Amino acid sequence: MRTEFIGTLPEDWKPAAEVFAALGDTLRQKILLLFEPQEELSIKDIAEVFPLSRTAIVHHLGVLERAGIVQSRREGKAALYSLRVQPVLEALEALRGYIFEEFPETRHSGAPALDGHALDMTEGSARG
Repeated sequence: MRTEFIGTLPEDWKPAAEVFAALGDTLRQKILLLFEPQEELSIKDIAEVFPLSRTAIVHHLGVLERAGIVQSRREGKAALYSLRVQPVLEALEALRGYIFEEFPETRHSGAPALDGHALDMTEGSARG
């Protein structure tokens, strides 16, 4: 049993941990799935879809933004949010790299490469 990371995660693991923690909430996953490629959504746009208060939506968007999964910009009084897929892909690749390094027998298990097609969140991907 390894015990060296019980107290704290390694520094290079923290960005991936933030992404996974943000994606650990089903509502935040649903918010992400609203975005079309290159689309910007306002809090109002998201509030029209979910029966949540604006405060709750702002909270969830804040978690996603701190993890780097969405970014915001101001347009007048409105904050517009857009999806950033690169941090998610980097977190997945960090996990994949860890698994392959620590459990080398998994390299030949037929695990698919993360080439931008493993997730349906990549830019330009088709949605069903």
